[in-house]
Amino acid sequence: MVQFISHYTEKYSYLDSIQLALEGGCRWIQLRMKDASDQELLDTAKQAFDLCQKYGATFIIDDNVLAAKQVGAHGVHLGKNDMPINEARKILGPEAIIGGTANTFSDICAHVAAGANYIGCGPFRFTSTKKNLSPILGLEGYHNLISECQKSNFALPIVAIGGITADDIPSIMQTGVAGIAISSEVLRANNPVEKMQQIIKQVTIWKH
Repeated sequence: MVQFISHYTEKYSYLDSIQLALEGGCRWIQLRMKDASDQELLDTAKQAFDLCQKYGATFIIDDNVLAAKQVGAHGVHLGKNDMPINEARKILGPEAIIGGTANTFSDICAHVAAGANYIGCGPFRFTSTKKNLSPILGLEGYHNLISECQKSNFALPIVAIGGITADDIPSIMQTGVAGIAISSEVLRANNPVEKMQQIIKQVTIWKH
């Protein structure tokens, strides 16, 4: 599983970034627009959802449960200070995909109990795309968390996130995570579409 987190740069808008990821074969897009107004988010979300529909991709909105409901997105990703997962579930219904951010095993336990569908676990290393960063996990952190999850028979997919580069993929996938979330690594590349194709190929090799 490769998730792409939308981002804007001097070169690309949020929608550009999503288009490039989709063209590169990514089929899981998360729209993250931390400082946007509600209207700006909604306008972009509608266009992003149309793009995802065209490519048959899953479309998740970061933080904003009401925007996800309004647009008809497949789900929402909730950080530690966002709406609780069980409240979001009441609004979005049983079919919605709800992901939660985790940094510790107790975070994961809470998400499992609340009925999350997957967990975005990180950060792997320092990343400039996220403010108020939690403690860095590194490879050892993922090994420990995955082993705790196995002991507790948790089958929830854990997705590694936070400053991941293509070179990190083999060692991260060996920890047992279900996939990775990526953003800057794709957009910094000379050819983002090609870079996304390479990343998906690498993750797929390690999943088999």
